[in-house]
Amino acid sequence: MITNIVFDLGNVLVSFRPEEYFANNGYDKASRDVIINDIFKSPEWLAIDNGDITTEEAIEKLSERSSLSRAEITSVFNLRTKIIFPITSNTNLLPGLKKRGFKLYYLSNFPGDIFDEVHNGYSFFKYFTGGIISARVNASKPDKRIFDILMDKYSLTPGECLFIDDSETNVKASVEAGMKGFHLARPEELPGKLDLILGNSIIV
Repeated sequence: MITNIVFDLGNVLVSFRPEEYFANNGYDKASRDVIINDIFKSPEWLAIDNGDITTEEAIEKLSERSSLSRAEITSVFNLRTKIIFPITSNTNLLPGLKKRGFKLYYLSNFPGDIFDEVHNGYSFFKYFTGGIISARVNASKPDKRIFDILMDKYSLTPGECLFIDDSETNVKASVEAGMKGFHLARPEELPGKLDLILGNSIIV
């Protein structure tokens, strides 16, 4: 029986689509490609998520090899909270799920500094019992350790947890950790999929 619902954040409850953001804000394709490849697909980006390096250290390392200047890289990092915004059709489901008795948790690969801004800026976090952010525990999905950390911290039984993520790899890892899981290919699929899995209409 599912008693706990564990949400990834990016592209489940909050939108994080850097390429789309830059395309909508006047960056040409060549510039977008450099930004995405040099920053968002870099080892440093993953290291920030994992809490291994700070944003400042990442900017320093990136500026040593990227064709982007240090100022340009810093500017992109400063845009992160503008790139991220709530998917209200999904966050609006949280109060109804809580009212039905489910305990809600988040489990996300996220830089610590940006998470603080997002957490403090959006009221939907009040519906969560708790959660784990990768940068705070030095473990990132799909590493099994991050699922174990969540289970241990909140004394959860994996088989009673439903995990939702936009990454098939992460969902597979959650199932291997004993949880039930589903891959959310598109954010707009969340209400229908929750209805199918949990039964009954979701109270909003």
